[in-house]
Amino acid sequence: MGEAAARWRAVRSEIDAECERHNRSAGSVTLVVVTKFHPVSLIEELWDAGARDFGESRHQDAVIKAAALEEKDFTWHFVGQVQSNKARAIAKYADVIHSLDRTSVVEALRTSDKRVDGFIELNLTPDPDRGGVANPDDMLALAELISTTDTIELRGVMAVAPLDVEPAEAFERVSAWSAALTQEFPHANQVSTGMSADWKEAIAAGATHVRIGTSITGKRPTTG
Repeated sequence: MGEAAARWRAVRSEIDAECERHNRSAGSVTLVVVTKFHPVSLIEELWDAGARDFGESRHQDAVIKAAALEEKDFTWHFVGQVQSNKARAIAKYADVIHSLDRTSVVEALRTSDKRVDGFIELNLTPDPDRGGVANPDDMLALAELISTTDTIELRGVMAVAPLDVEPAEAFERVSAWSAALTQEFPHANQVSTGMSADWKEAIAAGATHVRIGTSITGKRPTTG
């Protein structure tokens, strides 16, 4: 077994144990392995170990990997910012988009040839230039637009904990936003939070998806 495969199995086991500690069933949290900057061979190693959910954040890389691995049973998650002019191209290979944050992206996906699952990205910082909707009212307005879009199935919310805030505090805010969303859209009850450094806090706060890169894939390969 390769090193990445061993790390994936270890992290998967730790996640299942953490779920059980919070009286949640093992396997109730989807582990999305973020493989940006890593080669197709590493993804193949992880697939052989049992991983099926992979995340990419750069369209130019993701489209190549998806084409190279199209014969395998993958769920591709796009976890980076979506440019409106690339939204339809991303939807051709991505099964799940975690970063819906503005009207123009949703409108672009309206004409997609393939239906995707989508998460509304929340901005937990005061920086308006960060991706994500800024407040619950904007979240609900975007959710209403998505509900009229046949090519997107709204699954819930996604967020990244700011570096200057305790993860547990940040994820409490996400839980509150998620509760507001599910009051209006009961089926949109999934939560995509937690990365290598804070996934335990995310699971404690109710995350259904965690996006983990370095703890599984190791350091990014050097280039140049």
